Amino acid sequence: MESDRSGRVASCSGCLPSATSRCPRSKPSWALRGSFCGRFSYSYRFGLALSDTAIRVGNLSKSFRLRHQLRHDSLREALSHACTALFNRKQRRGSALDSSVASSEEFWALKNVSFEVQRGEVLGIIGRNGAGKSTLLKIISRITRPTEGSVEITGRIGSLLEVGTGFHPELTGRENIYLNGAILGMKRADIVRKFEEIVVFSEVERFLDTPVKHYSSGMYTRLAFAVAAHLDPEILIVDEVLAVGDAQFQKKCLGKMDEVAHAGRTILFVSHNMNAISRLCRKAIWLDGGRISRVGDSDEVIKAYLSDDMSQSPDRQWTFPGDAPGDDRVRLLGARVTQLDQVTSVVDINKSAHVQIDFQVLRPAENLIPGINLYDSSGLCLFASCDWRSNSLRPNRYRAIVAIPPYLLAEGRVSVLIQLVFYDPNVLSVILPSAIAFDAVDGNDPFAVRGAYKGSWPGVLRPGLTWTEPTML
Repeated sequence: MESDRSGRVASCSGCLPSATSRCPRSKPSWALRGSFCGRFSYSYRFGLALSDTAIRVGNLSKSFRLRHQLRHDSLREALSHACTALFNRKQRRGSALDSSVASSEEFWALKNVSFEVQRGEVLGIIGRNGAGKSTLLKIISRITRPTEGSVEITGRIGSLLEVGTGFHPELTGRENIYLNGAILGMKRADIVRKFEEIVVFSEVERFLDTPVKHYSSGMYTRLAFAVAAHLDPEILIVDEVLAVGDAQFQKKCLGKMDEVAHAGRTILFVSHNMNAISRLCRKAIWLDGGRISRVGDSDEVIKAYLSDDMSQSPDRQWTFPGDAPGDDRVRLLGARVTQLDQVTSVVDINKSAHVQIDFQVLRPAENLIPGINLYDSSGLCLFASCDWRSNSLRPNRYRAIVAIPPYLLAEGRVSVLIQLVFYDPNVLSVILPSAIAFDAVDGNDPFAVRGAYKGSWPGVLRPGLTWTEPTML
């Protein structure tokens, strides 16, 4: 173990003896206890940063051993296999359990992950459940040890990974604030200076002297975020724990994170809220199966991530008319969502989009009405639109296109009902709910309805209305 003049404390690959090493120049100082062996290294710098890189991750990998236990149909079988395993262990000391009793496999939660985060950068990390996002943050936060690779960190870290992390359940909220500040290396005077802000932000004044084991999950989260965000860490790491709070709390947290980011601090933010990622982060990483699938501009990464989800169905076609929805008058052949002349599952609500409906008329038809209904993720109908113009169509294939204007939709998942109906007399030839679907996102548009505001915006629709300049009365 060694330290240089910058306060760098590093563990090299290989075995290190059990020891306590402390860099006298680091501020705050950091001690490493225990023996380490493996193909990984950690490096930390404290105090004045000598590099523009806050976090450097190189070929990081983390594996877990999964053990599978054989299920038994009776107590007799369980006892028999247990005795067999005991006998085998005695015969081959140090060997694994007999394969008839248990087996194991190696699972790589992360594999060869490499990236850099610059000082003052806000990096979003997205991916499906089980992609390795939380494992990555725990390794960077020094909670979990990696199997391979290296992590280099410049600055003091404040982490909010899960409810209750870093809190002692028997201590009061007041005591835990001072405890977390001490862990972060803060002086008592600095903690006292920030104490009032933390309490006001967390909204737990009445319960400040109550042991946190009696707190609800929401109170836990409010206090934990307030501590992590207000104690001035150079690097703030936030997991999806914000989902525990209510809408008002999430709005406050996103505003505070934006304030922290503008103060020049580094943020790593994991969330399934694509809107929050888009608004807060210029750069994003998409983790898939423990590997980096894509890294770059957050809007582009989000679009690629959402498009990869097979549950998003922006384009649907029926090759054989006999299998297509409809009757002996008309058949639906296909439907799709397009923007900028490209089929897409992600629609920027600040730009015009189109829904195309392909259909085949089987016999002469009068007054065929194509139409759409748009629904949000809760099943609420946002609006409906039909082409009521009279027409007379001969047997052939046709395409109807309807434009969805910009500054109308709100963010979220949108499903589209397709209909092909007749009136006079009324005939419902095609009524197909959830025929296609897309995700509506709010891109970085200076003329967006909510402007530069980064919190949630109410309403199931977001129409752009015309305002006049203020005039004197």
